[in-house]
Parts: sequence; structure tokens; C-alpha cells
Amino acid sequence: MSSESQAAIDKRLVQRVQAGDKQAFDLLVKQYQHKIIGLIGRYVYDSHEAMDIAQEAFIKAYRALPGFRGESAFYTWLYRIAINTAKNHLVSRGRRPPDVDVDVNDAQYIGADSQLRDLDTPENALYREELERVVRETLDRLPEELRVALTLREFEGMSYEDIANVMDCPVGTVRSRIFRAREAIDKEIAPLLEK
Repeated sequence: MSSESQAAIDKRLVQRVQAGDKQAFDLLVKQYQHKIIGLIGRYVYDSHEAMDIAQEAFIKAYRALPGFRGESAFYTWLYRIAINTAKNHLVSRGRRPPDVDVDVNDAQYIGADSQLRDLDTPENALYREELERVVRETLDRLPEELRVALTLREFEGMSYEDIANVMDCPVGTVRSRIFRAREAIDKEIAPLLEK
């Protein structure tokens, strides 16, 4: 299904919700719940907590939907609500996110995952764990705007335009932030890749 046809479906469902059809919102939740839980999971690493925050984000979205004017795609609007809900949750708990389990296979730009799967030896397992740890720690140390931009691109697969909408900044700024985030991670993992 193309993003245009999904956007058209979303638009019709949003109009139905705005006209009082609560079941239309259930369809939107079904369409996006896994993506939203995955997105929140990059901020809050406990799955039960992530599901609670996702539910809270959907409740906020439902309550705000009468004011949704369709200036951006529905899912872009929903992602923004989910990110803000996750951030507010963390702030209210007085904490930063704990370590995230970044799967090296998800971090496609590293390009080393095919090497890591060649031999399932204890040495390679240790190497993979070390690489994941370095990526995770580097990601956690990045300034928030770099971390969010990279997370939306690499883990959520969003386009630069959609990320610009979510982060409320120009596309050029998004490209710069993603480049700087990748550069920081590449610099940290380079010594490991030379082994």
C-alpha cells in the first residue's frame, strides 16, 4: 500500500472521527499502534511502560482530533504527539532514558551486520555485544535533536520531509542532524571495525 493511499484512508477516517464515529478511531489505532509503541520504545525501554504511554498518546490524539486540520499527514501529527508524550513521561519521572537495546541489524548505516552473522562464535558474539554497546551509548550521549532525528530515520524509516514535520524544522536541518549523528556513531565504532 502506498503512503498516498494510506494518507487518503487516514484522512477519511479522521473525517469520520471528527463527525462522531468512534470506531473509525479504532481503525487508526490498529493501523499505527505498533509503530507508535516502537517509537516510544526508543525513549522508554520497558515494554509495559511503552504500551501505557502509547495508550496515553492515543487518548491525547483522540481528544485533540477535533482540532486536527490536516496540515500534515495524520501519522506525522500522531508521531509528534507520541514523542511529546514520551518526553513528558520521562520528565515527570525525573529521568533520562535508560540504555536501549539497539539491534545492530537495525542500524543499517553501520554496514557491518553481514560480517557479524558469518560465524556464530563466542568471539563474534562478544564483538557484536561490544559494537551494540558502543552504538547504544553513543546514541544516548547525542544531543536530543540529533538522537530524535536519527531514531526517526533509522528505526522508524520516516522520510526527511516527515521528520521535518515531526521536529518542526526545515528538511536541511534534519539532513544535517542525521549526518552529524551518524558521524558521531561512525567515529566511535571505527576502532571496533578495524579489529
